[in-house]
Amino acid sequence: MTVGEAMGATFGQRLRTAVDTYGPLCAGIDPHRALVESWGLGYDLDGLAAFTDACVEAFAGHVALVKPQSAFFEVFGSRGLAVLEGAIRALREAGTLVLLDGKRGDIGSTMAAYAEAYLGTEAVAPVDAITASPYLGFEALRPALDLAARTGRGVFVLGLTSNPEGRSVQHARLREVSVAETMVVGAARENAEARGLGVLGSIGLVVGATVGSAVQELELDLAGANAPLLAPGVGAQGGTSDDLRQVFGDALPNVLPASSREVLSAGPDVGGLRDRAMRTSEAMAAIMR
Repeated sequence: MTVGEAMGATFGQRLRTAVDTYGPLCAGIDPHRALVESWGLGYDLDGLAAFTDACVEAFAGHVALVKPQSAFFEVFGSRGLAVLEGAIRALREAGTLVLLDGKRGDIGSTMAAYAEAYLGTEAVAPVDAITASPYLGFEALRPALDLAARTGRGVFVLGLTSNPEGRSVQHARLREVSVAETMVVGAARENAEARGLGVLGSIGLVVGATVGSAVQELELDLAGANAPLLAPGVGAQGGTSDDLRQVFGDALPNVLPASSREVLSAGPDVGGLRDRAMRTSEAMAAIMR
């Protein structure tokens, strides 16, 4: 348990403090084959561990939020998950917030089990927040939303992603309301109490940095959602500072630009990784201002 949790601070409050201290960057740990091998490491368990250890050493205590991608650890089975769990513990012991990118989504007892695995008090390696897919219905995430509220953790709900395939689902309308809008409204409802207290909510949204004018076209009230907004796609995926301003508008102060490949390309040197992450965070902070 972190100091903030012990004092009863919500995830949204801890996240705001971390961003104010370290800047808004969400640094990814994505040990996929091409990146691991570009560092001169073997794509095996030893290479995975060396890659992950370097990222933890570089990011812990220097960025606001770190986002390991679970899939790249799961490739190596239980031994890969052990590496992930070790990284989570090390980051949190250093006081760094951890967002596990697993995009879990299911119903009933299965969703409750996913939530307990990552957000529960008895989780093997609990994280500060998880990503979740709401496309079995926003309310299907209720076990995770409620558990996060009880344990002072967060959930980032996929709202408007930048992959081309996402449009067919997220832009679809039912009685003039788009699917994406139902996700934004759902997050706003969960964050209403925090908004009344003047603090950032703990239920975030994932909105791609390269979705262009879609936010305006779908009339999404991102600022009104009082949600932390994870923005993948900055850097190597083409997202620019102008994109961030266009997409998020008045909600820009709540945005967490996510960068994985752009930052990780500075490895394997730990100092180089840390320097790239800190410079990226400073650049993003200047945009937010």
